[in-house]
Amino acid sequence: MAYFPKSYFPVKKLARTTSSKSSSGGTRRGRRPASPSVAVPIEEPVAAMPAVTVEAPQGEAISQAVGLTNAFAERKKLLKALEKARKSKVILYVTGDRPGWQTQISSDVPDMFIDHLDLMGSVKRISLVLYTSGGDTLAAWNLVNLLRQFCDELEIILPAKALSAGTLMSLGANRIIMTKQATLGPIDPSVTGPLNPIIPGAPINARAPVSVEAIRGYLDFATKDLGIKETANIAQIFTFLSQQVHPLVLGQIFRTRTQIQYLARRFLAHQVSDQEKVDRIIAFLCSESGSHDYTINRREARELGLVVETPSEDLYVLLRQIHLSFRAELQLNEPFDPNSLIGNNAGASYHFKRCLIESVAGGSHAFVSEGTLSRMMVPGPNGLPQPQNTDQRTFEGWKKLA
Repeated sequence: MAYFPKSYFPVKKLARTTSSKSSSGGTRRGRRPASPSVAVPIEEPVAAMPAVTVEAPQGEAISQAVGLTNAFAERKKLLKALEKARKSKVILYVTGDRPGWQTQISSDVPDMFIDHLDLMGSVKRISLVLYTSGGDTLAAWNLVNLLRQFCDELEIILPAKALSAGTLMSLGANRIIMTKQATLGPIDPSVTGPLNPIIPGAPINARAPVSVEAIRGYLDFATKDLGIKETANIAQIFTFLSQQVHPLVLGQIFRTRTQIQYLARRFLAHQVSDQEKVDRIIAFLCSESGSHDYTINRREARELGLVVETPSEDLYVLLRQIHLSFRAELQLNEPFDPNSLIGNNAGASYHFKRCLIESVAGGSHAFVSEGTLSRMMVPGPNGLPQPQNTDQRTFEGWKKLA
């Protein structure tokens, strides 16, 4: 099962005092750099959706929206404006990537979406505003299929990024609305589980994710670039690989690679009918992009053959406001530092929102972590006492906030 991983910072974890209702399992945090700046001429919007004038909160209203007080009440106004602009029902889904508190698409998310979709009912069009670094591919598959049960047409709106499993979700839309800074990425998955390689120096239960394309690249380097052909030598190369990566993990990697291509092909049927173009898109997203950290702007996405719409200037301003609002509330630009939180005190309580699922009809759900950080002195390697932070997590799971 997938889960929203705990923060990765130098603290010792104590036992929980309150059980969590969230799933647990093995996804990992996003690890992607920012997209490089690219000079791109202004493109014409896709004809399917004409430009509209958006009446969105301005000035004082947006200042309140980016604050931490009553953030959803102000963001709800923005979502209403977006519904009017797109003639649709809007759902906002954010998996936070604040350094130290990263989260990803997880298997428990469809259950949270049901609360919003049931209140919406069946509609002609759903607009999903998506911000994510990726996550569980099957959760992404299930979520898009669930959304399609409630609408005739699905569009995914990207104010900033939808990487990895987020890109896979975007393939399942009828169209993708991308701002000038929005990015997609490769969909080659990484496998993470208890049998994965240990990370030297990391906590004992930390495991290194293994990329499908990294394994393929290793084997291709040996057989193609180095020209190794003899069966005995290839067997030796594979034996060495299996000593570094558990054989069961290797088996899962190749099953996952086949699965991701199948899911992408099924999703693309909603956007692309030309099978040669479908093959080209899948090949690029699964391997030809060269690195899982590669980012794809809207011009390249359109050149690949995806149905991409450029928002009007008014719509861009609205999407930018929505982005600034959730970015401020989740503190996405503020790396978490437990020492700063504790300061000169013996300890400090914390309450962090890490994911959001919101709509006008369904209100706001947030994935929340709560607990207490404490500082104590413990014997160091040289016998001298040194400070160590401990984290007593009291709650972790979804909460209905509004």
